[in-house]
Amino acid sequence: MIRYYTAGESHGRSVTVILEGIPAGLRIDREYINVRLGRRQEGYGRGERMKIEKDAVEISSGIRWGETIGSPICMTINNRDWENWKDVVMSLDAKAREEDLYITRSRPGHADLAGVLKYNRNDARDILERSSARETAARVAAGAVAERLLEEFGSKLTSYTSQIGKVKAPAEGMDLAAIKKAVEGSRLRCVDVELERKMMDEITRAGKEGDTVGGVFTVIAEGVPVGLGSHTQWDLKIDGNIARAVMSIQAVKGVEFGRGFALASLRGSVVHDEIKYDGSEKKFYRASNNAGGVEGGMTNGEPLVVNAVMKPISSLKKPLRSIDIKTKKEITAEIIRSDVCAVPAAGVVGEAVIAIELARAFREKFGGDSLGEMKRNFDGYLKQVREY
Repeated sequence: MIRYYTAGESHGRSVTVILEGIPAGLRIDREYINVRLGRRQEGYGRGERMKIEKDAVEISSGIRWGETIGSPICMTINNRDWENWKDVVMSLDAKAREEDLYITRSRPGHADLAGVLKYNRNDARDILERSSARETAARVAAGAVAERLLEEFGSKLTSYTSQIGKVKAPAEGMDLAAIKKAVEGSRLRCVDVELERKMMDEITRAGKEGDTVGGVFTVIAEGVPVGLGSHTQWDLKIDGNIARAVMSIQAVKGVEFGRGFALASLRGSVVHDEIKYDGSEKKFYRASNNAGGVEGGMTNGEPLVVNAVMKPISSLKKPLRSIDIKTKKEITAEIIRSDVCAVPAAGVVGEAVIAIELARAFREKFGGDSLGEMKRNFDGYLKQVREY
């Protein structure tokens, strides 16, 4: 089974991920991973931290001569900013503690207050360092390996920004290749140049007002075979597992598949995707894809389409009112260096965690300790489906 664990704090020495379950024989190099790490740092509206960090992965196990060997893969991304924090704020030495540096003004919308109450801490930094979205760099590294595995089976993913504030930019009628081409030249991973300008205006206005802005990102996966996941138990449903993974991304507050929440206002005769059969290709297909590629907890062979809502970031230059956790007096919340908008970066993270969930489902469905064994099982399954 494919699984992963991350470790590290935002201003600690590094963030690390250990990825298990990747079959032996998968060719991958550092540059493939670093490209995706770079995408996570891009985007109009990102903060000063992105000017400091230039993420690059160091691989310490699980890959030899450019190929996975079946053992756990350990990857580390060093934090350059740690050099400025290591002696006092993030020191391991108990003698370096300075209570004057405690953060006691918790931010509305952040993990600060719930975290200090849960873990019985006096300093919100103990919470915000780990709850920071800096952790997602490790997930993008793991997702890159998963995405490389999916490529071996003809499955490809991309993400794009479909909304910033009130500006919407859907990619209707565009296939994955066209979306990929459009977003890689866009500062907001948007498919429409004119709408991107309007999105940038939204971000600029929010930044000038000391505010932040959220939006929606969309992840699409094509070439996903029918039958990943299962209807038989709640925790085997592929949409449930993907939704959990996407909801775990910092600041994400909603997930939908296909047309999602819009389906609530429509009749069943309009909503459900009619089934057809292509005799020459010997395959079933849907006349539409309102379901977003999932039915009954299983992939149905259509493109997987996932939309996620990212709330505005909770660190504000003009902070909201809060309560000091030490004095219990009303104050304004802590001002911490932050982005104005990080929706495009969140989309890259969404692509990564969905790649991991799809790779996990592939491994569960087709097994195999080596890539060759996994491919033989996959080919046999496709033959079974075609001959049905």
